Amino acid sequence: MKARIVVSAVCVFDEAGRLLTVRKRGTGMFMHPGGKPEPGETAVHAAARELQEEVGIVVDPGDLQLMGVWIADAANEAATEIEATVFTAPGTWTAHPSAEIAEIRWLDLAALDQGTPLPGDLAPLLTDHILPELAAARR
Repeated sequence: MKARIVVSAVCVFDEAGRLLTVRKRGTGMFMHPGGKPEPGETAVHAAARELQEEVGIVVDPGDLQLMGVWIADAANEAATEIEATVFTAPGTWTAHPSAEIAEIRWLDLAALDQGTPLPGDLAPLLTDHILPELAAARR
């Protein structure tokens, strides 16, 4: 049986409609900004806190919109799955890497819709759940 980590994550978009992905130091996979809730912290408060800590985006937790909850293989831990509560941040944003984030990359969803192959370094939560959900919403 796999270990399970509970996390909160946020879909953030820029003016061009691209999705923000981040790579944490010492890892090779890109994922949403987000992380584990602190003791007593709700999923939405963890999402807002992690967004500010990791990429400098300040958003009121009440403004985040629940996208869904998914279980996926963890990107950077073997024999582990994540239970991710995923939110979307309203509006458009700019971001910069902070805390444990080594790199940010904006994913062009329009190019993916036109057949551009997915980068091979995306977390399973993104490839298996979020990107198909976002694509369905754009149709």
